[in-house]
Amino acid sequence: MNETRRQVLAALADGPVGGPTLADELDVSRAAVWKHVEAIREAGFGVESDDDGYRLTSVPAYGGLAIAHGLDAPYEIEYHESLASTNTRARELADGGAGDVVVVADEQTGGRGRLDREWAAPPGGVYASILTRPTVPPSQVPLATLAAAVAVTRAAREAGVDARIKWPNDVLVAVDEPTDGSDGDGNAEYRKLAGILTEMEGEADRVSWLVVGIGANVDADDLPPTATSLRERGGADVDRRVFLQRVLEEFHDLGTDAAAVLPAWREHALTLGQRVRVETPTGEVVGEAVDIEPPGALLVETADGVVRVSAGDCEHLRPVDAS
Repeated sequence: MNETRRQVLAALADGPVGGPTLADELDVSRAAVWKHVEAIREAGFGVESDDDGYRLTSVPAYGGLAIAHGLDAPYEIEYHESLASTNTRARELADGGAGDVVVVADEQTGGRGRLDREWAAPPGGVYASILTRPTVPPSQVPLATLAAAVAVTRAAREAGVDARIKWPNDVLVAVDEPTDGSDGDGNAEYRKLAGILTEMEGEADRVSWLVVGIGANVDADDLPPTATSLRERGGADVDRRVFLQRVLEEFHDLGTDAAAVLPAWREHALTLGQRVRVETPTGEVVGEAVDIEPPGALLVETADGVVRVSAGDCEHLRPVDAS
């Protein structure tokens, strides 16, 4: 993203502002200002001009410059209409030395989730991979996954949808009411709203790069029966641009700070208090999910005591207090 163009766009939003004034403030030529304004128009923004100067009149629904406009987080946006995988592209950028870049696609044709599962990614969803270079050891990377889940959940709730987090990285939404008369989860059916796939490269003591891929069903159609969308659950269209901006801002604010991430994750957790079955690399763990601890391990109380689960495929069996 051209930083001067972003500055021109911000000035137009605060307009009207004259071309000569912009040229002086940004230390560029008047011809350069005109070229940036034309590029902004070509990106779908409404820009009017009169004797008072240029002013911004409308913002496109989606796109790289639109997402960057008003974003309160230090990320460059690389936007694609269609891409096989935003994570793959982010890894390519990482290999080239880039950082603090968010790769966004309107659709993914080769999306995947954890355990290399296929992830449906039709147009209308939010598909973004955040590339950063955090100064943390690899052991702290799971906190980034939790932070992304919290960020998506908070953005969904701001959009009016009561999203919850299933350990470690799925964001779910109830599609019916509890049938046991409780005010908790009861026998409600939950469907997947979003998933997160985190990848990294590093050495024993430091991360070289970190990619956190987020796939969220916002206005997408033709979803599998196990999935749902913000539009479906909220009953109205959701502004994808605003939703993604809020996700990126929340993720940046949380970072990999355990003191911030873990309480926020607990607040929105669906898994805690559930009887769960976790398939781990060393076997099956069954019991009550009682807590989470740094850097993201699930504590499961079993018949043989509390087991610390660092990685695995978690299945919710039922709330512990349910019949």
